[in-house]
Amino acid sequence: AFHAVAPSTFAAKRWKRYTRYAFAVHDALAPLVAHELPRAALHLPTAFALQGEAFTPVAVLGIQPGQNLFVAPDGRWLGGYTPAAYRAHPFALASLPDGQQVLAFDEASGLLTEADGEPFFYADGTPAQGVKDVLAFLTQVQANRAHTDRICQVLAEHALLQPWPITVQGDGGERMVQGLHRIDEAALNALPADALKAVQQAGALPVAYCQLLSVQHLPRLGELALAQRKAAAPPRVPTTPAGELDLSFLSQNGTLNLGGL
Repeated sequence: AFHAVAPSTFAAKRWKRYTRYAFAVHDALAPLVAHELPRAALHLPTAFALQGEAFTPVAVLGIQPGQNLFVAPDGRWLGGYTPAAYRAHPFALASLPDGQQVLAFDEASGLLTEADGEPFFYADGTPAQGVKDVLAFLTQVQANRAHTDRICQVLAEHALLQPWPITVQGDGGERMVQGLHRIDEAALNALPADALKAVQQAGALPVAYCQLLSVQHLPRLGELALAQRKAAAPPRVPTTPAGELDLSFLSQNGTLNLGGL
């Protein structure tokens, strides 16, 4: 439930910064913008997904809908890079009926308070520094989103995006991830000079190469799926072939083995 941040409704309220990523636990994909792709590609598998009739870069975070493998059961983020789409939580930009955009706050986030936390506004009614920082960040991301949309349009116009059914070795065997696209490397390498120049001038080449580079992180999805399954499984009690409790694992050569710290 997002509500516009205005002095009339938020002047007496305060907010806390998030410390866990439970709010993203059901996101199998996270949108990315071109500016962050060089860093995201170093840690996360990326692809292109259709939003309506247009493509957008995404981080691939799960191997089935509603599952984000990069969020640990305790809410920690397990990736080396956090998508910009998550870093302003619980704020977002919202569009008013007249097309104007305003800063909004998710009151269902559990981060809205009456006493502790950071203020939304100073006593004189001006936005607090933390709120101004969030608004500047979201405005920057939105501006780069428009640039990213143009890049994806150029990639599609030159037939450089191809369907990419991903096969990942997960906790229950191989799993197919459908609906994603990737850069067609052969088509990119075969572009005639004039088309290559157009792609370059649009700023699309770094985006293309970042996506190709990020493919190396696909096995991470299978590793995370297996780790989460093991973490959720009850501990296995060892037994002898006769079905009796087997305590031999407690010792090696007659001495108690506690392992190293």
